[in-house]
Amino acid sequence: MIERSALEAAVRAALARSPAVALVGPRQVGKTTLARRLLGAGSAQWFDLEDPQVEAQLAAPLTALKDLRGLIVIDEVQHAPDLFKVLRVLIDRQSDPAGNPARFLLLGSASPALLRQSSESLAGRIEIIEAGGFTLDETGPDQAAALWWRGGFPRSYTAPSDADSRVWRREFIRTTVERDLPQLGMNVAAPAIYRFWAMLAHLHGQIWNAADPARSLGVNESTVRRYLDWLTQAYLVRQLQPWFVNLGKRQVKAPKIYLRDTGLLHELLGVTDPQALHRHPKSGASWEGFALDQVLRIARPDAAYYWATHAGAELDLLMLKDGRRVGVEFKRADAPTVTPSMRIAMQDLGLDALYVVYPGTRRYALAQGVQALPLAALLPAVSPGGAASATSMH
Repeated sequence: MIERSALEAAVRAALARSPAVALVGPRQVGKTTLARRLLGAGSAQWFDLEDPQVEAQLAAPLTALKDLRGLIVIDEVQHAPDLFKVLRVLIDRQSDPAGNPARFLLLGSASPALLRQSSESLAGRIEIIEAGGFTLDETGPDQAAALWWRGGFPRSYTAPSDADSRVWRREFIRTTVERDLPQLGMNVAAPAIYRFWAMLAHLHGQIWNAADPARSLGVNESTVRRYLDWLTQAYLVRQLQPWFVNLGKRQVKAPKIYLRDTGLLHELLGVTDPQALHRHPKSGASWEGFALDQVLRIARPDAAYYWATHAGAELDLLMLKDGRRVGVEFKRADAPTVTPSMRIAMQDLGLDALYVVYPGTRRYALAQGVQALPLAALLPAVSPGGAASATSMH
Protein backbone atom coordinates (compact mmCIF):
# COMPACT_ATOMS: atom_id res chain seq x y z
CA MET A 1 0.00 0.00 0.00
CA ILE A 2 1.28 3.47 -0.90
CA GLU A 3 1.28 5.76 2.11
CA ARG A 4 -0.40 9.15 1.76
CA SER A 5 1.08 10.68 4.87
CA ALA A 6 1.00 14.31 3.70
CA LEU A 7 -2.71 14.13 2.81
CA GLU A 8 -3.53 12.35 6.06
CA ALA A 9 -1.58 14.93 8.06
CA ALA A 10 -3.43 17.75 6.29
CA VAL A 11 -6.80 16.20 7.17
CA ARG A 12 -5.79 15.61 10.80
CA ALA A 13 -4.58 19.20 11.13
CA ALA A 14 -7.80 20.54 9.60
CA LEU A 15 -9.93 18.45 11.97
CA ALA A 16 -7.96 19.85 14.90
CA ARG A 17 -8.70 23.41 13.73
CA SER A 18 -12.21 23.20 12.38
CA PRO A 19 -15.45 21.49 13.43
CA ALA A 20 -16.08 20.33 9.85
CA VAL A 21 -13.76 19.24 7.05
CA ALA A 22 -14.85 18.34 3.51
CA LEU A 23 -12.52 15.94 1.71
CA VAL A 24 -13.57 16.25 -1.91
CA GLY A 25 -12.37 14.93 -5.23
CA PRO A 26 -13.32 12.49 -7.96
CA ARG A 27 -14.40 8.98 -7.12
CA GLN A 28 -11.80 6.26 -6.58
CA VAL A 29 -8.94 8.49 -5.39
CA GLY A 30 -8.82 7.01 -1.87
CA LYS A 31 -11.00 9.36 0.20
CA THR A 32 -12.80 6.50 1.94
CA THR A 33 -9.56 4.57 2.56
CA LEU A 34 -8.01 7.59 4.25
CA ALA A 35 -11.11 8.27 6.35
CA ARG A 36 -11.15 4.67 7.60
CA ARG A 37 -7.58 5.13 8.82
CA LEU A 38 -8.84 8.03 10.94
CA LEU A 39 -12.04 6.48 12.26
CA GLY A 40 -11.57 2.74 11.96
CA ALA A 41 -13.61 0.16 10.08
CA GLY A 42 -17.04 -0.75 11.41
CA SER A 43 -17.53 2.40 13.48
CA ALA A 44 -21.11 3.31 14.28
CA GLN A 45 -20.16 6.92 13.51
CA TRP A 46 -19.67 6.21 9.80
CA PHE A 47 -22.61 7.16 7.59
CA ASP A 48 -22.52 6.16 3.91
CA LEU A 49 -25.31 7.95 2.08
CA GLU A 50 -25.23 5.43 -0.78
CA ASP A 51 -26.51 2.82 1.72
CA PRO A 52 -30.35 2.94 1.69
CA GLN A 53 -30.54 2.09 5.40
CA VAL A 54 -28.20 4.94 6.31
CA GLU A 55 -30.09 7.28 4.01
CA ALA A 56 -33.30 6.39 5.86
CA GLN A 57 -31.53 6.82 9.22
CA LEU A 58 -30.45 10.33 8.26
CA ALA A 59 -33.93 11.29 7.12
CA ALA A 60 -34.09 12.82 10.61
CA PRO A 61 -30.46 14.01 10.79
CA LEU A 62 -30.77 16.13 13.92
CA THR A 63 -32.03 13.14 15.91
CA ALA A 64 -29.41 10.79 14.47
CA LEU A 65 -26.40 13.06 15.03
CA LYS A 66 -27.11 15.31 18.03
CA ASP A 67 -25.76 12.97 20.74
CA LEU A 68 -22.61 11.83 18.91
CA ARG A 69 -19.15 13.02 19.94
CA GLY A 70 -15.68 12.69 18.46
CA LEU A 71 -15.10 12.06 14.76
CA ILE A 72 -18.17 11.51 12.59
CA VAL A 73 -17.70 10.57 8.92
CA ILE A 74 -20.43 11.18 6.36
CA ASP A 75 -19.57 9.58 3.02
CA GLU A 76 -21.05 10.58 -0.37
CA VAL A 77 -22.37 13.75 1.23
CA GLN A 78 -23.31 15.23 -2.16
CA HIS A 79 -26.44 13.05 -2.01
CA ALA A 80 -27.78 15.13 0.91
CA PRO A 81 -26.87 18.80 0.36
CA ASP A 82 -29.52 19.95 2.84
CA LEU A 83 -27.53 18.20 5.57
CA PHE A 84 -25.18 21.20 5.75
CA LYS A 85 -27.89 23.31 7.38
CA VAL A 86 -28.32 20.70 10.13
CA LEU A 87 -24.57 20.49 10.67
CA ARG A 88 -24.43 24.23 11.20
CA VAL A 89 -27.03 23.94 13.96
CA LEU A 90 -25.14 21.06 15.61
CA ILE A 91 -21.78 22.82 15.41
CA ASP A 92 -23.07 26.11 16.78
CA ARG A 93 -24.87 24.66 19.76
CA GLN A 94 -22.58 21.84 20.78
CA SER A 95 -20.83 22.00 24.15
CA ASP A 96 -18.98 19.03 25.59
CA PRO A 97 -17.73 19.37 29.20
CA ALA A 98 -15.36 16.46 28.59
CA GLY A 99 -13.65 18.39 25.79
CA ASN A 100 -14.65 15.90 23.09
CA PRO A 101 -16.84 17.89 20.73
CA ALA A 102 -18.14 16.41 17.51
CA ARG A 103 -15.95 16.78 14.45
CA PHE A 104 -17.46 16.11 11.01
CA LEU A 105 -15.44 14.69 8.12
CA LEU A 106 -17.51 14.95 4.96
CA LEU A 107 -16.49 12.89 1.93
CA GLY A 108 -17.83 13.40 -1.52
CA SER A 109 -17.44 13.95 -5.21
CA ALA A 110 -17.35 17.69 -5.69
CA SER A 111 -20.35 19.29 -7.29
CA PRO A 112 -21.66 22.82 -7.63
CA ALA A 113 -24.49 22.01 -5.20
CA LEU A 114 -22.07 20.52 -2.65
CA LEU A 115 -19.70 23.47 -2.69
CA ARG A 116 -22.50 26.03 -2.70
CA GLN A 117 -24.26 24.47 0.29
CA SER A 118 -21.03 24.17 2.27
CA SER A 119 -19.96 27.74 1.60
CA GLU A 120 -23.39 29.19 2.43
CA SER A 121 -24.33 27.05 5.43
CA LEU A 122 -20.96 26.38 7.05
CA ALA A 123 -19.06 29.57 6.25
CA GLY A 124 -16.30 29.99 8.81
CA ARG A 125 -16.85 26.46 10.15
CA ILE A 126 -15.55 24.20 7.37
CA GLU A 127 -12.26 23.55 5.58
CA ILE A 128 -12.24 22.01 2.12
CA ILE A 129 -9.34 19.72 1.20
CA GLU A 130 -8.91 18.28 -2.27
CA ALA A 131 -7.93 14.63 -2.62
CA GLY A 132 -6.43 13.76 -5.99
CA GLY A 133 -4.47 10.85 -7.38
CA PHE A 134 -0.97 9.84 -6.30
CA THR A 135 1.83 12.40 -6.45
CA LEU A 136 5.56 11.88 -6.92
CA ASP A 137 6.23 12.35 -3.22
CA GLU A 138 3.95 9.33 -2.60
CA THR A 139 5.17 7.03 -5.37
CA GLY A 140 8.81 8.17 -5.38
CA PRO A 141 10.40 10.22 -8.18
CA ASP A 142 11.80 7.07 -9.83
CA GLN A 143 8.20 6.17 -10.74
CA ALA A 144 7.58 9.37 -12.70
CA ALA A 145 7.27 7.60 -16.06
CA ALA A 146 4.72 5.07 -14.75
CA LEU A 147 2.75 7.77 -12.94
CA TRP A 148 2.64 9.89 -16.10
CA TRP A 149 1.49 6.98 -18.28
CA ARG A 150 -1.07 5.39 -15.94
CA GLY A 151 -2.20 8.48 -14.04
CA GLY A 152 -2.61 8.82 -10.31
CA PHE A 153 -5.87 6.96 -9.60
CA PRO A 154 -4.79 4.23 -7.16
CA ARG A 155 -6.38 1.29 -9.01
CA SER A 156 -5.00 2.44 -12.34
CA TYR A 157 -1.50 3.08 -11.02
CA THR A 158 -1.25 -0.16 -9.00
CA ALA A 159 -2.84 -2.43 -11.63
CA PRO A 160 -0.86 -5.64 -12.33
CA SER A 161 -0.25 -4.65 -15.96
CA ASP A 162 -0.65 -1.77 -18.38
CA ALA A 163 -3.52 -3.65 -20.01
CA ASP A 164 -5.31 -3.97 -16.66
CA SER A 165 -4.70 -0.29 -16.01
CA ARG A 166 -6.30 0.63 -19.31
CA VAL A 167 -9.34 -1.56 -18.60
CA TRP A 168 -9.84 0.19 -15.25
CA ARG A 169 -9.55 3.63 -16.82
CA ARG A 170 -11.97 2.71 -19.60
CA GLU A 171 -14.55 1.51 -17.07
CA PHE A 172 -14.01 4.59 -14.90
CA ILE A 173 -14.75 6.86 -17.87
CA ARG A 174 -17.85 4.84 -18.78
CA THR A 175 -19.20 4.91 -15.22
CA THR A 176 -18.47 8.61 -14.86
CA VAL A 177 -20.41 9.63 -17.96
CA GLU A 178 -23.27 7.16 -17.47
CA ARG A 179 -23.80 7.47 -13.71
CA ASP A 180 -21.59 9.81 -11.69
CA LEU A 181 -21.94 13.07 -13.62
CA PRO A 182 -25.73 12.68 -14.02
CA GLN A 183 -25.97 12.00 -10.27
CA LEU A 184 -24.13 15.27 -9.65
CA GLY A 185 -26.75 17.07 -11.71
CA MET A 186 -25.26 17.16 -15.21
CA ASN A 187 -28.40 16.35 -17.15
CA VAL A 188 -26.78 15.63 -20.50
CA ALA A 189 -26.92 12.41 -22.51
CA ALA A 190 -23.94 10.14 -21.81
CA PRO A 191 -22.70 10.08 -25.45
CA ALA A 192 -22.60 13.89 -25.50
CA ILE A 193 -20.67 14.01 -22.22
CA TYR A 194 -18.18 11.50 -23.57
CA ARG A 195 -17.71 13.39 -26.84
CA PHE A 196 -17.14 16.64 -25.00
CA TRP A 197 -14.66 15.04 -22.58
CA ALA A 198 -12.77 13.54 -25.54
CA MET A 199 -12.72 16.95 -27.24
CA LEU A 200 -11.16 18.43 -24.10
CA ALA A 201 -8.47 15.74 -24.26
CA HIS A 202 -7.47 17.07 -27.68
CA LEU A 203 -7.51 20.64 -26.27
CA HIS A 204 -5.33 19.65 -23.29
CA GLY A 205 -2.79 22.40 -22.58
CA GLN A 206 -4.48 24.90 -24.92
CA ILE A 207 -6.25 28.18 -24.31
CA TRP A 208 -10.00 27.66 -24.09
CA ASN A 209 -12.13 28.66 -27.05
CA ALA A 210 -15.76 27.55 -26.88
CA ALA A 211 -16.50 27.99 -30.59
CA ASP A 212 -15.20 24.68 -31.95
CA PRO A 213 -16.66 22.39 -29.23
CA ALA A 214 -20.00 24.20 -29.49
CA ARG A 215 -20.10 23.77 -33.25
CA SER A 216 -19.12 20.09 -33.03
CA LEU A 217 -21.81 19.33 -30.44
CA GLY A 218 -24.48 21.47 -32.09
CA VAL A 219 -25.05 23.65 -29.01
CA ASN A 220 -24.30 27.26 -28.16
CA GLU A 221 -21.10 28.49 -26.52
CA SER A 222 -22.71 29.16 -23.14
CA THR A 223 -23.81 25.51 -23.02
CA VAL A 224 -20.32 24.11 -23.62
CA ARG A 225 -18.99 26.58 -21.08
CA ARG A 226 -21.45 25.06 -18.59
CA TYR A 227 -20.25 21.55 -19.52
CA LEU A 228 -16.67 22.66 -18.89
CA ASP A 229 -17.58 24.06 -15.49
CA TRP A 230 -19.29 20.79 -14.52
CA LEU A 231 -16.19 18.72 -15.33
CA THR A 232 -14.07 21.27 -13.48
CA GLN A 233 -16.29 21.08 -10.39
CA ALA A 234 -15.97 17.28 -10.53
CA TYR A 235 -12.16 17.67 -10.38
CA LEU A 236 -11.70 16.00 -13.74
CA VAL A 237 -10.54 19.15 -15.55
CA ARG A 238 -8.35 22.05 -14.43
CA GLN A 239 -8.98 25.56 -15.69
CA LEU A 240 -5.74 27.46 -15.17
CA GLN A 241 -6.74 31.09 -15.09
CA PRO A 242 -4.75 33.85 -16.81
CA TRP A 243 -2.75 36.47 -14.96
CA PHE A 244 -3.14 39.91 -16.45
CA VAL A 245 -1.97 43.30 -15.19
CA ASN A 246 -1.67 46.74 -16.75
CA LEU A 247 1.52 46.28 -18.77
CA GLY A 248 0.54 48.23 -21.83
CA LYS A 249 0.33 44.92 -23.72
CA ARG A 250 -2.66 42.95 -24.97
CA GLN A 251 -2.86 39.90 -22.72
CA VAL A 252 -4.79 36.66 -23.09
CA LYS A 253 -7.76 36.50 -20.73
CA ALA A 254 -9.19 33.00 -21.36
CA PRO A 255 -8.23 29.99 -19.19
CA LYS A 256 -5.96 27.13 -20.22
CA ILE A 257 -7.52 23.67 -20.11
CA TYR A 258 -5.86 20.56 -18.65
CA LEU A 259 -7.28 17.14 -17.87
CA ARG A 260 -6.17 16.57 -14.31
CA ASP A 261 -5.25 12.90 -14.69
CA THR A 262 -2.94 11.94 -17.53
CA GLY A 263 -4.03 8.31 -17.41
CA LEU A 264 -7.58 9.35 -18.31
CA LEU A 265 -6.17 11.78 -20.87
CA HIS A 266 -4.28 8.98 -22.62
CA GLU A 267 -7.33 6.72 -22.66
CA LEU A 268 -9.52 9.47 -24.13
CA LEU A 269 -6.85 10.12 -26.77
CA GLY A 270 -6.76 6.41 -27.64
CA VAL A 271 -3.07 5.99 -26.73
CA THR A 272 -2.47 2.25 -26.37
CA ASP A 273 0.91 1.95 -24.65
CA PRO A 274 3.85 4.01 -23.32
CA GLN A 275 5.74 3.66 -26.61
CA ALA A 276 2.78 5.06 -28.55
CA LEU A 277 2.58 7.91 -26.07
CA HIS A 278 6.10 9.07 -26.89
CA ARG A 279 5.17 9.20 -30.60
CA HIS A 280 1.81 10.90 -30.09
CA PRO A 281 1.42 14.55 -31.17
CA LYS A 282 -0.03 15.39 -27.73
CA SER A 283 2.91 13.82 -25.88
CA GLY A 284 4.52 17.16 -25.04
CA ALA A 285 1.25 18.68 -23.86
CA SER A 286 0.54 15.57 -21.78
CA TRP A 287 3.91 15.76 -20.05
CA GLU A 288 3.44 19.49 -19.42
CA GLY A 289 0.07 18.84 -17.76
CA PHE A 290 1.53 16.01 -15.67
CA ALA A 291 4.47 18.11 -14.46
CA LEU A 292 2.23 21.13 -13.82
CA ASP A 293 -0.15 19.05 -11.70
CA GLN A 294 2.75 17.65 -9.66
CA VAL A 295 4.21 21.11 -9.04
CA LEU A 296 0.87 22.57 -7.94
CA ARG A 297 -0.07 19.69 -5.65
CA ILE A 298 3.34 19.42 -4.00
CA ALA A 299 4.18 23.14 -3.76
CA ARG A 300 0.63 24.20 -2.75
CA PRO A 301 0.99 27.87 -3.76
CA ASP A 302 -1.40 30.56 -2.52
CA ALA A 303 -2.51 31.16 -6.12
CA ALA A 304 -1.51 29.92 -9.57
CA TYR A 305 -1.97 31.32 -13.07
CA TYR A 306 -0.51 31.22 -16.55
CA TRP A 307 0.45 34.33 -18.51
CA ALA A 308 0.37 35.08 -22.23
CA THR A 309 0.29 38.11 -24.49
CA HIS A 310 -1.17 38.36 -27.96
CA ALA A 311 2.36 39.17 -29.18
CA GLY A 312 3.45 35.63 -28.28
CA ALA A 313 5.18 35.98 -24.90
CA GLU A 314 3.99 33.42 -22.36
CA LEU A 315 4.71 31.67 -19.09
CA ASP A 316 3.34 28.19 -18.34
CA LEU A 317 2.86 28.75 -14.62
CA LEU A 318 3.02 31.73 -12.27
CA MET A 319 2.87 30.80 -8.58
CA LEU A 320 2.25 33.33 -5.81
CA LYS A 321 3.30 32.37 -2.31
CA ASP A 322 4.33 34.36 0.75
CA GLY A 323 4.51 37.55 -1.28
CA ARG A 324 6.86 36.14 -3.91
CA ARG A 325 6.39 35.40 -7.59
CA VAL A 326 7.85 32.22 -9.04
CA GLY A 327 7.61 31.32 -12.70
CA VAL A 328 7.74 27.78 -14.07
CA GLU A 329 8.20 26.63 -17.65
CA PHE A 330 7.74 22.98 -18.64
CA LYS A 331 9.94 21.65 -21.44
CA ARG A 332 9.98 18.02 -22.56
CA ALA A 333 13.49 18.43 -23.93
CA ASP A 334 16.90 16.96 -23.10
CA ALA A 335 18.63 20.32 -22.70
CA PRO A 336 16.27 23.29 -22.33
CA THR A 337 17.58 26.79 -22.97
CA VAL A 338 16.46 30.32 -22.15
CA THR A 339 13.97 31.67 -24.67
CA PRO A 340 13.08 35.30 -25.45
CA SER A 341 9.65 34.61 -23.94
CA MET A 342 11.27 33.66 -20.61
CA ARG A 343 13.29 36.90 -20.54
CA ILE A 344 10.16 38.94 -21.23
CA ALA A 345 8.27 37.12 -18.43
CA MET A 346 11.13 37.71 -15.96
CA GLN A 347 11.07 41.43 -16.68
CA ASP A 348 7.37 42.14 -17.18
CA LEU A 349 6.12 40.01 -14.27
CA GLY A 350 8.92 40.88 -11.84
CA LEU A 351 9.65 37.22 -11.09
CA ASP A 352 11.76 36.37 -8.06
CA ALA A 353 12.85 33.17 -9.81
CA LEU A 354 12.10 31.16 -12.93
CA TYR A 355 12.46 27.37 -13.13
CA VAL A 356 12.45 25.30 -16.28
CA VAL A 357 11.18 21.83 -15.33
CA TYR A 358 12.32 19.09 -17.72
CA PRO A 359 12.62 15.26 -17.67
CA GLY A 360 16.43 15.20 -17.45
CA THR A 361 18.75 14.45 -14.56
CA ARG A 362 20.88 17.55 -14.04
CA ARG A 363 20.07 20.80 -12.30
CA TYR A 364 21.93 23.82 -13.66
CA ALA A 365 21.72 27.59 -14.12
CA LEU A 366 20.49 28.85 -17.47
CA ALA A 367 20.80 32.59 -16.76
CA GLN A 368 20.62 35.01 -13.87
CA GLY A 369 17.57 33.93 -11.85
CA VAL A 370 16.74 31.05 -14.22
CA GLN A 371 17.44 27.38 -13.47
CA ALA A 372 16.78 24.10 -15.23
CA LEU A 373 15.20 21.70 -12.76
CA PRO A 374 14.72 17.95 -13.40
CA LEU A 375 11.27 16.66 -12.63
CA ALA A 376 12.90 14.04 -10.38
CA ALA A 377 14.39 16.91 -8.31
CA LEU A 378 10.95 18.37 -7.77
CA LEU A 379 10.39 16.90 -4.32
CA PRO A 380 13.26 18.46 -2.35
CA ALA A 381 12.83 21.61 -4.41
CA VAL A 382 9.16 22.42 -3.88
CA SER A 383 7.79 20.23 -1.08
CA PRO A 384 7.15 21.86 2.30
CA GLY A 385 10.05 21.19 4.62
CA GLY A 386 12.30 20.13 1.77
CA ALA A 387 15.74 21.45 0.95
CA ALA A 388 14.20 24.60 -0.48
CA SER A 389 10.69 25.81 -1.00
CA ALA A 390 9.18 26.76 -4.33
CA THR A 391 9.56 30.39 -3.39
CA SER A 392 13.15 30.30 -2.13
CA MET A 393 15.12 28.16 -4.59
CA HIS A 394 18.34 29.76 -5.78
